Amino acid sequence: MSIVGVVDVLRGKPRNPVGPDGRMALSDHFRELRARLIRSALVLVILFFVAIVFYSQLLELVQHPYNEARTALANHDPPIKTEPVINDATGGILLQFKLCGVVALIAASPYWLYQIWAFILPGLHANEKKYSRMFAAVAGPLFLGGVALGYYVLPKGLTVLISFVPHGVTNLVDFGRYFSFEMRMLLIFGVAMEIPLFVVLLNFAGIISGRALAKHRPWIVIGTMVFAAVATPSTDPFSMLMLAVPMLILFLVSEIIARVSDRVRGRGAHRTDQWSDDEISPI
Repeated sequence: MSIVGVVDVLRGKPRNPVGPDGRMALSDHFRELRARLIRSALVLVILFFVAIVFYSQLLELVQHPYNEARTALANHDPPIKTEPVINDATGGILLQFKLCGVVALIAASPYWLYQIWAFILPGLHANEKKYSRMFAAVAGPLFLGGVALGYYVLPKGLTVLISFVPHGVTNLVDFGRYFSFEMRMLLIFGVAMEIPLFVVLLNFAGIISGRALAKHRPWIVIGTMVFAAVATPSTDPFSMLMLAVPMLILFLVSEIIARVSDRVRGRGAHRTDQWSDDEISPI
């Protein structure tokens, strides 16, 4: 294939006339999808090799929660010894590939998320476009905030888990499995922070009212605590509370936003679950 052909594939330009409302032929939709997937894959490959260059710094960042936990356990009474290990001859290179791949995926997320959004945007209605822009603007900071919270909580969770090792026994932590455990922990914290945002979007779409959220608030609290207990990989109470408390605060904020939205729009004035000025549901 010539250079012109490669550029044409990467551009994904429609070959058939585009309608005034942005409608395209099915083959052009597939051509555009192929171009966006190839561009996203190229960005991932480039960032993967960039991550390999900074592998030592990235490994130190991943090790930091474990090193903090190891320091705390060394000062434990009695002291508990724990050491990281890598099993098998290929364990080291597999860890490097896995770490650099995850970093490349995260670093490229703004680009490939934009490619997904740009592909589906022409098919959305005006109000759906507005909600999607709102989600794109708020979802990213919430997710990063949840990941940062998980990174802060992780050393405490590791300390609690390893502290159950009997006295005189050395704890050996397989570093590959530790990395997978850490990624699950951060991912769960990040995704959990997005759930209240979906509640707000459902309210804006007219599916859930603020009064309905207040009515079911006790069940929301119980469900959040159960979710935090089940979803937290470390299973220690501290990590569970550090996940549940921010989620409950965000749920409370989403309920307030939903109530204000209902009042401003005058939505559901005749519904039985609508909130009134003189009635505030107790916690």
